[in-house]
Amino acid sequence: MARRYSKEFKERAVRLTAEHQQVHSCKRWPAAEAVALKLGISPHTLMDWIRQDDTRAKNGDDTAVDYAEENARLRAENIELRRVNELLKEASAFFASGTRPSSQEMITFIDKYRDRFGVEFICRSLAANRQGGFITSRGYRAFKRRIPSARALRDQELIPVLKQVHKENYSVYGARKLVKAMQQANYRVGRDQVARLMRVAGLRGSNRGRSPVTTRPAKTVDVRPDLVNRCFKAAGPNRLWVADITYVRTVSGFVYTAFVTDVYSRKIVGWATKRRLTTEALPLEALDQAITTARGSLGELVHHSDHGSQYVSIAYHERLVREGIGASTGSVGDSYDNALAESVNGLYKSELINLRKWQGVEDVEWETLCWVHWWNSKRLHSSLGYSTPQEVEDRYWEAQEAEIAGRLVVTA
Repeated sequence: MARRYSKEFKERAVRLTAEHQQVHSCKRWPAAEAVALKLGISPHTLMDWIRQDDTRAKNGDDTAVDYAEENARLRAENIELRRVNELLKEASAFFASGTRPSSQEMITFIDKYRDRFGVEFICRSLAANRQGGFITSRGYRAFKRRIPSARALRDQELIPVLKQVHKENYSVYGARKLVKAMQQANYRVGRDQVARLMRVAGLRGSNRGRSPVTTRPAKTVDVRPDLVNRCFKAAGPNRLWVADITYVRTVSGFVYTAFVTDVYSRKIVGWATKRRLTTEALPLEALDQAITTARGSLGELVHHSDHGSQYVSIAYHERLVREGIGASTGSVGDSYDNALAESVNGLYKSELINLRKWQGVEDVEWETLCWVHWWNSKRLHSSLGYSTPQEVEDRYWEAQEAEIAGRLVVTA
């Protein structure tokens, strides 16, 4: 008994054949064979339906559907929707959510993406899909014909400088620090102005992630007292150092970095990067650097760390005792008891490590060297009144020398 197929089934089979022809750029018979096989029908039967559809189309039958044309239209709509989604993704990253951007920001966005999407498409799509609307293509062209205002000319001058200063500082500065850096470079700018220009230029500060725990708990009893009690303040350099270890994931395996930081100036006074997480290879080398390069006496110095086995080791303890440095530690498992050291680790990750893929210890060590130099001599620290650690330390020693010189004059 012959099968009876519904009108909808026949239309679908014909439509799928036409679509298969276009997608695979093949003739009608191979397309009919492929579709018929998938639908479980004879390709000859399917060809009969296709010829019947052609006949209805030629005779002007309104019920006949030009499936090839319909499929082409649907594909064009899909392409359009994909382009709109791509545009909206770029716009969401460029503009603050929920607000209508300024005219200058919209113009800058169009200038950036006009070659990729086209002016008409950008204006039409964003006007239809963004809360608050968007500038029209006519408005854009009128804006471009205007003589630039003094503010626009000033913006054109400042944006390249902002980009350069931002890049020179590992692209981590937000508006507050970028304002200070620009002012130190003798540019008269304000925070609101810099924040606006950062949006126009697509610049953002870095967000610090959570710092992982990397030190191994000591198997022996840690008898060091807590001499800090979460008070991370010091009257001068070499009064309180904090130390910690973090890790870096590389292609060739884990790499470990140890830091020693002076609490008074926030200066990283010692660091080391190694493949192995051992006392002699890592934290002891960082400590040796800190001791060797220290300026002034270490007689009042306290060294504070967590309970990691590297800091409890005999070799590390003996080095501290030899220099007359007091050893201190916080409570077990409480990150607040070594908050400053953990903060340094977190910034190291967000400002350097998380920005790229690392091959091994060699490139991590080199870039850590560059980052530490920048941290100490160029990075503005809000906790230091937007000074660098080196500036803070230099001012301290200059004041000490001036005080000594004053005493000598009085004595004479």
